[in-house]
Amino acid sequence: MSFKLLPRPRPPLLSYSRSRLSRRWNSASSFDPHKPFTLTSSALPEWKPGDGVSKGLSEHDDSPRKTWILDEMSTKDSYKLLTSAIIPRPIAFISTIAQDGTPNLAPFSYFSMISHNPPLLSVSFNLSPRRPKDTRENILATKEFTVNIISEHLVEAANATAVEAPADVDEWIVSGLTMEPSLQVKPACVKESLVSMECKLHFSHDISDLKSSDITNTLVLGLIKQVHVTKSALTESELVLDPAKLRPVARLGGNTYARLTDAFDIPRPAWKMVRDAVQTLTKRQSIE
Repeated sequence: MSFKLLPRPRPPLLSYSRSRLSRRWNSASSFDPHKPFTLTSSALPEWKPGDGVSKGLSEHDDSPRKTWILDEMSTKDSYKLLTSAIIPRPIAFISTIAQDGTPNLAPFSYFSMISHNPPLLSVSFNLSPRRPKDTRENILATKEFTVNIISEHLVEAANATAVEAPADVDEWIVSGLTMEPSLQVKPACVKESLVSMECKLHFSHDISDLKSSDITNTLVLGLIKQVHVTKSALTESELVLDPAKLRPVARLGGNTYARLTDAFDIPRPAWKMVRDAVQTLTKRQSIE
């Protein structure tokens, strides 16, 4: 299998990317791989129906809103706004194989769970005016792919595979990651990923620009056929992933990623526990 570098030599990928970061990121503290996962209380553990939000809990209480009309925005600006607003977004490697047998590996944050019955996940692809995304082309052609969750230890490799390299470049070589044979599909799983899902194409739909007939996105739904999980990342139940062990990474806006180091539990309320309080609030509001 051939491997070609980009036509013009560039500095190493990581230093090239970091040169674009702002001063505040350049002065950031060192990454602590051993930072513990902490379970805390929620912000308002004594909250009751009708309480709303306590004044002073948010630093934005008195700040006015700014409004954008997306029909009047450029694609570039709407991208910046939406990708910084809809956060955190889970990210995963998607592994595919081209019709000629060439493997492809790329990270995606336009990815989410859709349903557990049937087990479906979604991935969407923004179409580049330069050339289509290899991952999209491969999925539509072969109808198979794997999705591999990206944890902290994989983030640098994930960033490396995001480079827009020529179609004949093997991103697996760029990443240094290991192909693990799948059981039901041809694309490999990422061995170093703690969670890998083998998927078959369930549905695809092209989405057009509202101002023209040009196709700008493709939505893909994948039917999850098998899930492979590293045993040490499971809880004692051996069915549920432990977030403290999975240590997933999320995408924010720009070049920024987030870690999952804090969490809190909020039990789902039972109607019989809040019924009287809700009925009292309803009566009070009708009187006022």
